This record gives sequence, C-alpha cells and structure tokens, in this order.
Amino acid sequence: MEVCRPLKTDDKLKHRPLNPYRFFRGMICLVVFLSTAFMLLAYLGPGAVLLRYLSIHYSRKATSFFFGLWLSMWPFLFEKVNGTKVVFSGDDVPRKERILIIVNHRTEVDWMYLWDLAMRKGCLGYIKYILKSSLMKLPVLGWGFHVLEFISVDRKWETDETILHQMLSTFKNPRDPLWLALFPEGTDFTEEKCEKSKKFAAEVGLPVLTNVLLPKTRGFCLCLETLRGSFDAVYDLTIAYKRQCPFFLDNVFGVDPSEVHIHIQRIPINNIPTSNAEASAWLTNRFKVKDELLSDFKSQGQFPDQKSEEQLSTLQSLLNFTVIIALTTIFTYLTFSYKLCMAYVSLACLYLAYITHCKIFPMPLEILPFVKGKKDD
Repeated sequence: MEVCRPLKTDDKLKHRPLNPYRFFRGMICLVVFLSTAFMLLAYLGPGAVLLRYLSIHYSRKATSFFFGLWLSMWPFLFEKVNGTKVVFSGDDVPRKERILIIVNHRTEVDWMYLWDLAMRKGCLGYIKYILKSSLMKLPVLGWGFHVLEFISVDRKWETDETILHQMLSTFKNPRDPLWLALFPEGTDFTEEKCEKSKKFAAEVGLPVLTNVLLPKTRGFCLCLETLRGSFDAVYDLTIAYKRQCPFFLDNVFGVDPSEVHIHIQRIPINNIPTSNAEASAWLTNRFKVKDELLSDFKSQGQFPDQKSEEQLSTLQSLLNFTVIIALTTIFTYLTFSYKLCMAYVSLACLYLAYITHCKIFPMPLEILPFVKGKKDD
C-alpha cells in the first residue's frame, strides 16, 4: 500500500486533461479531506481509543460509525464527482461477512477502491489494511490509520511475525464485522519488479507470472492460522484499470481513471487448506489465476461475468458529507473560540502522535472484579 507519487504532466495519456477547473476543484477536495480528518481525529479520536479500556467492541462500533462517514467521502469523490465508473464482476457476495481479502497491487491507490465495495456491503468502517510502517508517519493520516486499527509492518518477517500475531489476535470476536485486506505481493507492480519476480520464480520452480508479482505467503498463512475460526470466507479480488494505472493525485484532480474493474471470487473458508504448505501453494495458484484474468482483461477490456451492483446513493453521500462538514465547522468554531478547546486539541494531537509512534492499542480493564468473583461463586 503506497502513497503518493506526483501527478504526471503528460495530459495526453490521461482520460481527462488537467484544466484549471479540475486543478482548483482538486485543491478544494484536498483541503476538505485533510481539514475534516484533522478535526474528527482531534475531537473524536482520543475518545474512540480510550473507550477500548471499557470495551473494544463498542470502541470499534463508534470508530466505524464516525470515521466510516469520513471514509464515505472517497467513493463519493471517485464515482460522483470524478465520474469514474467502477465495474464489478464475478461472484455475488453477501453483506457483512467476516472475511480475508487478497488483492493484486497494481498501483498506489488500489486499496482506496476497496472502499467502493465495502461501502456497498455495509462494512466501510470495518475494513483493516496491512500496510508498510512508513505510512504511519504521514501527518494526520497516520493517526487515522492507527485509530482505524490498520496493521503496520516493516516487511521484515523476523519482527513482523510477532506484531501481526498480536494485532490479529485482537480481531477474533465474531461480533465485530471485519474486512481484513492483504496485498500478498508486498509492493505495487512495476515492470522492473516483475522481471525480478519472474527470475526468482524460474529459479525455484514456481509459476512465472507476467501481470502480477509472485505472492509472499507467510503473512497470508498467519492470518488464516490466527483467524480461521472467525472468518466466513476469503475474497480473491483482482483489480484492473482502463487505459493506465492512476496515482493518488490523479484521483484527487479527477484526471484518471476512467474505469476501475474489480473481479470478485468468494471462497468459503472451509475450502482453504489448513496446513501452511498447502495454503501457500493455494495462494500461489490464486495469483496464477489472477495473472490469466489480467491477460484476458488486456485483450478484451473487461473481466468475465460482469454484474450490476447497486449504485451509490447521491442523496446518502450528500447527507454523509453534510454531517462531516457540520461536525468540522462546530469543532473549528470551538477550537478558535475557546482556549480550553484549543488546549484540548493540542493535547489530543500529542496523544495521537504518541500512541501512533509507539503502536499503543489499549486493552479492556477489569473494572468490576467483584462481579466476576460473584459469578465464580
């Protein structure tokens, strides 16, 4: 999961030219997204984290509701403002399952388009990503990633294994909806990386893939090992883009992409092998299937079995946007009108920066031990 590269200057390759209107609109969007994120995190973030001392379940419900409203602005930007067409194909999937998602990594914004699917399935606030630790250092956004319980890794298995296991173990409660998104390639696709991947695959006797990188299997196996008992299924998602792969600022300014295609294959958890060796082979085979799907997409311009997903409700999106803007306006007024509120915001920023840097996730306290004693009697 990567963010973010400069906007390319060759507009001839873009679906839409970067004209003054799109540039101005994009700058407004950036200001709105960052200012709303900052105010929501400053006023609601500490409370959501501290609520974990009482109940992780209710902390997650509160976080999902409030920050899910903020996340909903991104699909609204992609589909309604920019006019990007999101095309789904493959299996129909039920709402609100607990799932592990495996996705190919074409570009730095693949992860953002998972929100378009999650929003349609009522799980927008419950999607968790496994991402590289450097992204947690991003101002404001890194705090948000931490509050939303994204799992940061250093891409060194010696240290990542313990961190992953500790974090994954906190997601076992079946009452908590969960979409755990994993990019097994470990980085976004480039031709240079692909050549290295093909060379390695040929040396060790694994499939030589041309449209995806050879997946890293240990993280996938650990996710299954830790959470198999609470997962309903694995969703194998394959993402492709018409014309060319977009970057973050392409999305912000609305110049690309014209279409995003997401192919979904739902595999019941009981169909996934239980041993690590067999699960690793299964994942490698799934990426071989992805490679073939992407080859067909290049020649045909679409994935097989396209289906009609419900369109995002413009009215609901505008309502969500209005709520976020109203909260941001109130919080901004309080901050600049009262010294006490200004002091609170300053302390909240220090607290969020501290817990993000130290990777602190509070666990529930035994606040009523005498009740437990009575139950034991």
